[in-house]
Amino acid sequence: MKRHFTFESYMQLLDTFRNSGHHLLTFIDYISNNCDINKCVILRHDVDRAPKNSLQMAKLEFGKGIKASYFFRTVGPAYEESIIEKIADLGHEISYHYEDLSYCLGNYEAAIKNFESNLEKLRKYYSVKTICMHGSPLSRIDNKKIWEKYDFRDYGIIADPAFDVDYDEVFYITDTGRSWNNTSASVRDKVKSKFEINIKNTHHLIEKIKRSELPDKIMLNVHPQRWHDAFVPWASELVRQNFKNVLKRCLVKLRSADYG
Repeated sequence: MKRHFTFESYMQLLDTFRNSGHHLLTFIDYISNNCDINKCVILRHDVDRAPKNSLQMAKLEFGKGIKASYFFRTVGPAYEESIIEKIADLGHEISYHYEDLSYCLGNYEAAIKNFESNLEKLRKYYSVKTICMHGSPLSRIDNKKIWEKYDFRDYGIIADPAFDVDYDEVFYITDTGRSWNNTSASVRDKVKSKFEINIKNTHHLIEKIKRSELPDKIMLNVHPQRWHDAFVPWASELVRQNFKNVLKRCLVKLRSADYG
């Protein structure tokens, strides 16, 4: 069976969207056009780790004249300034994948100071205007709750996908859990939406696009660390993610029981 979650299959996915008449655009471009583009795919990348994969993906997109939004964490191995600068130089949008509230253990004052500091780090390379929270699955703290006390617009941010996208109009597709829209293996990377569309794998997704079985507006959230052409890193990511999915399913069940 042909492998999916390879760079080759990702580029085939983008080509299929283009051939179907979808405009491929960044999140900031979508927001700047007042969400009025009728048939489009918002290309979003959450850079949780393995930034070299993000650079490889950014170069492939650039080679096809495609721009995407790269949401960078600023802690751990995801934050590599030289790579952020190179991706920005390719014309992609740089955004902040924030996790300040969980990082500061729920201390709101410390978290907003941390947010400002990290935002300024990224703004050395790009005029960051959009943000999106990192799920921090091991923490009980929901990072986007920081905006219950503060307003991100006070910090020069104009949009966050959690608050500024109508998911009854935009179909959200994410590869969290190394499968498509796998809510059982996702703690927080999910949205409330009227759409219930099963996607078995990348090849199945491509076939659905070809058959015009998807909504006109889509947000595609691709985590570059999951995608490899070489077999060894591809297989390593598969094994690693399968193990993480077991843990995530346990977390989802435990927290559902706590709040049930």
